Amino acid sequence: YGFLAERADFSQACQDQGISFIGPKPSSISAMGDKQVARETVSKAGVPVVPGTEGQGDLTDKALLKIAPEIGFPLLIKPSAGGGGKGMREVANIKEMPGLLTASRREAESSFGDGNIYLEKLIQGARHIEIQILADQHGNVIHLGERECSIQRRHQKLLEEAPSPFIGDDQALRDKMGEVAVQAARAVDYINAGTIEFLVNANKEYYFLEMNTRLQVEHPVTEAVTGIDIVKEQIRIAAGLSLQHKQEDIIFKGWAMECRINAEDPFRDFMPSTGLITQSILPAGPGIRIDTGVYSGFEISPYYDALISKLIVHEETREETITRMKRALDEYRVLGIRTNIPFHQALLENTNFLAGEFNTQFIQDGNLPVSDTSMDQSLPEIAALTAVLATHKRTQRSAVSMQRGRRDTSNWKWISRWERTKE
Repeated sequence: YGFLAERADFSQACQDQGISFIGPKPSSISAMGDKQVARETVSKAGVPVVPGTEGQGDLTDKALLKIAPEIGFPLLIKPSAGGGGKGMREVANIKEMPGLLTASRREAESSFGDGNIYLEKLIQGARHIEIQILADQHGNVIHLGERECSIQRRHQKLLEEAPSPFIGDDQALRDKMGEVAVQAARAVDYINAGTIEFLVNANKEYYFLEMNTRLQVEHPVTEAVTGIDIVKEQIRIAAGLSLQHKQEDIIFKGWAMECRINAEDPFRDFMPSTGLITQSILPAGPGIRIDTGVYSGFEISPYYDALISKLIVHEETREETITRMKRALDEYRVLGIRTNIPFHQALLENTNFLAGEFNTQFIQDGNLPVSDTSMDQSLPEIAALTAVLATHKRTQRSAVSMQRGRRDTSNWKWISRWERTKE
């Protein structure tokens, strides 16, 4: 993943120079990178798609305004390129549409260098469920089951889990969605790891949303429940090796959940928070995994994604996973900036979330009021913890100084130097 992961021209440049690109072929990236092309491609392969703009090419605002009533409101304006919810706008009626078209094009052009947009019917109350696939260079394609990604704000995921509480014990639905995901991958002759995203309505009818031709942020939850190292598989596939696993080998073991820890303020509409991380204290223990690239002294700038770490928990059941995640979030401390940890803490106490009754509009519909008092109450605890850590470090330094006779070099090094002087 990264800035170049979904660039077909970069994949082609590697191929031209004889460099193995750990990812799909340029043609697959192009086919799935443009969402309009992707919709048309998978639709021809028999994969159900959300009703929307048909065909390819850049449509003018005038053309989109004419098509919109045929699709029906509410609908979504979506950029053909990119992802992460950028440039997407919900449209309730034709009157507000012109301004939203302009705003969507502007953001798409700024974010992705491509102002092409299209329309898609907004399926209200839908779940966002995705299927992880692996495909080698020998025609073998398998899926690794689903991930539940419905907890979002502004179309950007905040928490993911596997399996999906919505699919639950419906193995027939799981198998069918997996088969359709494999079908979509085969439609573009896909190689390496990828993700097919679906919208699923209350009647368990599913529609192709898009394909991500890279490693997803949330891939660790799939790794946890399947025991498969997806990155390792990516490297093996790029090396020309066959898949190690067959479809019948893929069995979920336990439940996994990932909280995206973002540098943003949940009390101020998730406004980005920048500045210096003065202290970072990570949770630890059995069943806990942290993927992060920040640390005490790290500067959070406004120029990159707000994600600073991923907190993943794996347990036997969803209830046990949530309990352990609560403890991990309680232990997690990031000082100097605001994070969305209080949001996750409030989410894991919400009765609807605990019951698995939520969809992509869960936050938007006001189901999760987060009070700023939750952070205020933790400040004395944070201050006390910081003081204890500082005292502990001073005590350690004093003890080491006494043991060494106030030398900064270890006794082992002094003995070694002394032996050399005798020679």
